[in-house]
Amino acid sequence: MDIAAFFQSLKSLIVFAAVLSILIIVHEWGHFITAKKLGVRVERFALGFGPKLFSWMYRGTQMRICLIPLGGYVKMAGDERSECKGQPDEFYSQSPGRRALIILNGPVVNFILAYLCLLIVFVSGYPDLPAKIGEVMEGYPAQAAGLAAGDQIIRINSFRVDTWTDVQKNIATSQEPAIRLVVLRNNQEMPLTLTPRRETLKNIFGQTENINIAGIRPTEEIVLLRYGLGESILKSFYKLHEITVLTYKAIYHMATGSMSAKDSMTGPIGIFFIIKRAAEMGFSYLVYILGVISASLAIFNLLPVVPLDGGHLLLLGVEKIRGKVLSEKIDEIIARVGFSLVICLAIFVFYNDFSRLGWIDKILNLWR
Repeated sequence: MDIAAFFQSLKSLIVFAAVLSILIIVHEWGHFITAKKLGVRVERFALGFGPKLFSWMYRGTQMRICLIPLGGYVKMAGDERSECKGQPDEFYSQSPGRRALIILNGPVVNFILAYLCLLIVFVSGYPDLPAKIGEVMEGYPAQAAGLAAGDQIIRINSFRVDTWTDVQKNIATSQEPAIRLVVLRNNQEMPLTLTPRRETLKNIFGQTENINIAGIRPTEEIVLLRYGLGESILKSFYKLHEITVLTYKAIYHMATGSMSAKDSMTGPIGIFFIIKRAAEMGFSYLVYILGVISASLAIFNLLPVVPLDGGHLLLLGVEKIRGKVLSEKIDEIIARVGFSLVICLAIFVFYNDFSRLGWIDKILNLWR
């Protein structure tokens, strides 16, 4: 490896570590600050796992940096039932509602970070394909309608379009037999009428659906679309809602087997290459990816599996309904089963990343 490649790899590793650290610190800070505000004593705030590298005290809490930077945790006084002595500043001395708030605010601040990242991106420049035709496919409705490569689509029916995503969405979901287009050609607006073809295709979840087909492809260029603050506030909300809904739909389809988990999931290694590519493309891309991963982290943590936050919230809900906590034995069984599931998932995503990069085949070839 030459010097330039070495420093490029080092830079990518530093960016990855910085992004991961931001996500972890923000998530754990949500737990930390809520616990402090509710009067719960926080003994330790750790970034990473494993052996301690160094630490310092901050307002009665030991702040710790550990060797393995793939996570973090907040250790509160009395957050294990066997350790709780009934002191008012202990976690298990709090009401179910207060404990739920402490747990919930980890994912909540990840959603807030995701929203702020998207807001920054929409203000500074949202990366997307422009609503510009790169190719008109022969024999398809677009050719019959008179569309040509280089046309900039600016309106579909009564909707303004800015990006290729807008073009796809408005054509695919239009209920009109004839779609009214306005395109910009040679700096002049031209009205055209497109009669789309209905075809049955598979969507991103592997399900078949009937959609409108025009027969156009976008240009390969990517543009940064900037919006005013007011419009960015709304667009950020809609984009975060879209990311959240799509993620939960993907989880549902993977759980029911209609969508391939192997092709859809990635782990830390895959995320490293995504962040590396985003950093190479520029600031907006990196911040956008940070926002998407932050939202994904919040969604994953809200899954109803112990030791994830969602699992603890589920148990608190059961406690609230029953009027008393589950027995320590049942708690322990649930925790063991949940931890085993999370470990299996971690092994799966690491194997998936290794396989996708061809590392599994290389390892196997060493034994052949």
